[in-house]
Amino acid sequence: MSANNAALPGSLKANPRLGQWLRISSDDFIELAPGKVEIGQGILTALAQIAADELDVSIDRIRLYPASTAHSPNEGVTSGSLSIQDSGSAIRHVSAEARSILLKLASEKLGVDADALIVENGEIRGPNNLSTSYWELAPLVSFDRDATPDVRTKTIAERRIAGANAARLDIPDKVFGAPRFIQDRFQTHVLHGRVLRPAAVGAKLFQFNPEKTKALPGVRAAVRDGDFAGVVAGSETQALKALAQLRKDCTWSDAALLPDQHGLKGWLRNTQCETTVVNEKQNAAPGTGRRLALEFTRPFTAHASIGTVTSVAQWRDDKLYIWTHSQGVYNLRSDIALIFEMPEDSVIIEHAEGAGCYGHNGADDVALDAALLARACPGEMVRVTWSREEELGWAPLSPAMLVRIEAQCDDQGSIVNWKHDLWSNGHAARPGRSKSPTLLASHHIAKAYPMLAAGNMPLATGGGADRNAVPGYVFANQTITNHRLLDMPVRTSALRSLGAAANVFAIESMLDELAIAAGEDPLAYRLRHLEDGRARAVLEAAARRADWANRRKGEGTGFGIGYAKYKNLGAWCAVIAEIDFTNDVRVARLTIGVDAGEVINPDGLINQIEGGAIQAVSWALKEEVRFDRARITSDTWETYPILRFSEVPPVDVEIVSRPAERALGAGECSQGPTIAAIANAIRDALGVRVCDLPLTYDRIAAAMNAD
Repeated sequence: MSANNAALPGSLKANPRLGQWLRISSDDFIELAPGKVEIGQGILTALAQIAADELDVSIDRIRLYPASTAHSPNEGVTSGSLSIQDSGSAIRHVSAEARSILLKLASEKLGVDADALIVENGEIRGPNNLSTSYWELAPLVSFDRDATPDVRTKTIAERRIAGANAARLDIPDKVFGAPRFIQDRFQTHVLHGRVLRPAAVGAKLFQFNPEKTKALPGVRAAVRDGDFAGVVAGSETQALKALAQLRKDCTWSDAALLPDQHGLKGWLRNTQCETTVVNEKQNAAPGTGRRLALEFTRPFTAHASIGTVTSVAQWRDDKLYIWTHSQGVYNLRSDIALIFEMPEDSVIIEHAEGAGCYGHNGADDVALDAALLARACPGEMVRVTWSREEELGWAPLSPAMLVRIEAQCDDQGSIVNWKHDLWSNGHAARPGRSKSPTLLASHHIAKAYPMLAAGNMPLATGGGADRNAVPGYVFANQTITNHRLLDMPVRTSALRSLGAAANVFAIESMLDELAIAAGEDPLAYRLRHLEDGRARAVLEAAARRADWANRRKGEGTGFGIGYAKYKNLGAWCAVIAEIDFTNDVRVARLTIGVDAGEVINPDGLINQIEGGAIQAVSWALKEEVRFDRARITSDTWETYPILRFSEVPPVDVEIVSRPAERALGAGECSQGPTIAAIANAIRDALGVRVCDLPLTYDRIAAAMNAD
């Protein structure tokens, strides 16, 4: 990277070519092609707002193109709540530089100083009624050049579109039923594929008898490549019938044993692991006051997307074309090219929005499924959709986690010693990040690749299992240790918030127990351990909005607090939960304070905070992957329940506005605090601490009986 590139913001460092990001069309639009993708977070609307503001055009003049390895900048994976930070800062710079280039051209054409020109929706006007436009200048301008560092972007006071609410650009199609999601597109002029999954985890395809399957109406191919098998047919119905026949006529070997689910805590603690101290400080003598140790668990958790994953593939002219809702088209391309032993530029992958895609779910896996099946039908587009059973049973899972916290206070009740140990599989197994592919079928084909133990990202960039394990509070002495499990009986990878959900749940539960032991209000106890002014501000905002000081307790009613700064790098978030308990836990209300620095679209930010919090309610109260010794058994909505619409609580969000500060990711900041707030509200209502997720009636009853 050149010195000039190093001075560029965000993703522009690695993708400095202006023309990769922005073009002017012949029909009077600004064409924007970011490498980040829309997965329901409203990011493309926010990026359009940034570009429109810097270019002085209305947002409806911005035409967005889906990320593609054929033409988009390589912005890696859309994950970690980094899109505004990385892509937004790049687009702000690119748009400002494009405007500067266009004004210089206009100045030369009109014979006036550029400072005398104004821009209104792409029309450039100067003294004496002189005028031109972006569209008129388009044939004269070339953005085939690298960005330069010394570009002036607009000040906060000059911005009119960024920072204000804007209607989501993707919503009209979704409301009115246009085929925007990949699950709704490609319904015609395609063949349909389905994959025969192993009978159990690790099973081998012992006998493959496709003759009866091939004889069925509409069947175009019955495919086998090692332990990977599937069918291609003219319609979805024909493909499902063919798959059912193939399943009858194939046999599988026995499989390796999965852990005993009932002994999951012991398995987590005793499995071979790699131990790393991720944070340590010793600044004072050990405490002599109250000591408390607690253990917390979170089960394996599924993505449980409402729309099952889908992909379309086509082999044509010695190239492979894939349409996918992967969050990282370039990373996926790397693994696909490696598996098929072809040059990366012969694999063209284009993003298409997916219904319910976030985290490392099966979107990348189904792309390889489609490519393997399409290889049997050259020139044809083959569409593959997973069943609900595949979605819940075969997509990567969020790892089960065990967290043990030991804390000791001084004589005044302040926390002096803090020891946090966590046991977990790794949270990072996305494609394109290692020499060995991580896609599901890559472990099943004849030239099989090993399923390596998932890793973790460095803590400096947010971490994985240890995400938010380092508390944001000020303790004199602390040691944070990560025990990464090396045995991975089921695939694990990134699910929204990664290890933060379990770590924040554990930390905030322990804070509450220590506050209760000290006889202090939980809010006041947190504030006296916080030096960060922005952290204090979100806690105080949530407390004020929820009227924490005047909360009224009734029978079965409780209030709880949860707080974290996401990744200790992103947005600050505080949640106050009100719960009612009769026959089960019902979350009656969530009140949230959030500080995400500069906010591009306040309504979009609130939507993200609400969505994250609602999903966290589902995790807190319901979600748990179940398995026997051979396979995952929670592969239906009946066996893997998620929150219902009737159970969704009101969510009230207050943004602590800081427009002069750097924009921070916020899409994943509310999960951990929400789970913690619910757990603490249960403690407040019932007087028992439940340390194992999900916080079900049975676990609450067990905790009450244990007391």
